[in-house]
Formats: sequence, structure tokens, C-alpha cells
Amino acid sequence: MRLQVLGCGDAFGSGGRFQTCFHVTAAATRFLIDCGATSMVAIRRFGIDPNAIDTVFVTHLHGDHFGGLPFLILDAQLVSRRDRPLTLAGPPGFRQRLTVLMESCFPGSSTIERKFALELIELAPETRATVNGVALTPYVVSHPSGAPSFALRLEIDGKVLAYSGDTEWVEALTQAGRDADLFICEAYVYAKKVKCHLDAVTLLAHVPRIRPKRLILTHMGPDMLERAAPPGCERAEDGQVIEF
Repeated sequence: MRLQVLGCGDAFGSGGRFQTCFHVTAAATRFLIDCGATSMVAIRRFGIDPNAIDTVFVTHLHGDHFGGLPFLILDAQLVSRRDRPLTLAGPPGFRQRLTVLMESCFPGSSTIERKFALELIELAPETRATVNGVALTPYVVSHPSGAPSFALRLEIDGKVLAYSGDTEWVEALTQAGRDADLFICEAYVYAKKVKCHLDAVTLLAHVPRIRPKRLILTHMGPDMLERAAPPGCERAEDGQVIEF
């Protein structure tokens, strides 16, 4: 399994990093996890073929995690000339929020006739689903976004990939990340408590129960970016390729 970090930054451009977007290449499918507002730029920067992406899994409905979707969809129609289906999967309310976002960015873009099939799926909390060959379970976390915010546990090719999304500490992260081959987890700050976000000290206190094979920190603010990765984990970097 191959994962490339297309963006691991926060909402505010800390460290000059692109917003959240991970590109995963499995044996029979390619997909994104989140698609922040800068993701189309990152896709071009790192040479990803947008037409080869089958699915985008969205953790929550904040602009730095799903704000790139209007650009991805319009690129598919007008630039990349996509002719194969694209599936977008997100939390309850995803369909209506995406329509509002597209109309805010490009009026009329949500209703134009497309040359490719666009399927929108709203994932049910705590309910395992299979989307384009990827088995996933969304776990509700604590991060207000106008809809449920999810951590995701994804299973494909005999591997488990977990991602926290944005959240303060909740027990659902243990369920999402337990024994994962790769657990990508937010560490917005090092030790300070910030409402709705996770600090590295709290996360690391729970790692012995989560037991991920590999732990990579993401969505880091200035406080974290000025530090080396704590023992037992790694820091994500834009463009980084991870084989697991």
C-alpha cells in the first residue's frame, strides 16, 4: 500500500503546508482521504493524475478538509476531461453542504450536466460500509463542523489505515486506530489543551492502548512544527511517500 501526503497542514497555512489531503494507491483502486481547499494545487505539484482517483473520503465539513472538492469536480469536467465515475463519501449532510459550497464558489456548477457520473454517499456513523473496494468504518469524534465529524478506519489489501480527522481526545480514536498498520493522527499542539483539537502529549498517553504499527502526526500548528517528532512517532511532510 502506498500513501502520499498531498497536504498535512492546518487551516491557517502554518509552515506553508497544504491543507489536509492524502492520496492512497491500493492494488485495484486509488482514493483521497480529505480534499482541503489547496488540494488541487497539491495534486498538480506532486504529479497525481486526478482522473485516476476513484473515491474521495471526507472526514468532516470544514473548508480545510473538503473545500477542494468544487475545484476537483470542475477540473474533471473542464480540464482533465474525466469520463469515468467519481465517488465522494462523507458524513450526514454532505450532499447539501457540497451543493452550497459549489454554488458559493462557482454559481451554477452544482447543476451542470457532466460527462462523468458523480456519486455522493453519506456514511452512517459507526456503520461499516464498502465503497469501491475499500471497507471503512466512520467513528464520531468531537469537532463541531455543522455535521458529524469522523475518524476513519479503512481496510484494503489486508491493511488497516486509520485517520483521526480533527478532534479533541475521544475514546473513538482507540477504536479507529487500534492495531492499525498506519495511524495518521492530528497533533495540533504539543501539550496545551485546545478545544476541539488534539495535543501530542494526550495522544501519546493513549498510544499503548491503541497499538498502531506506525504513527504519523499531522495537522500541526506552529507549536508542533518547531519541535522534533516525539519518540515513537513521525511528523508528516507534504509530498512524503509512505509504504506500509
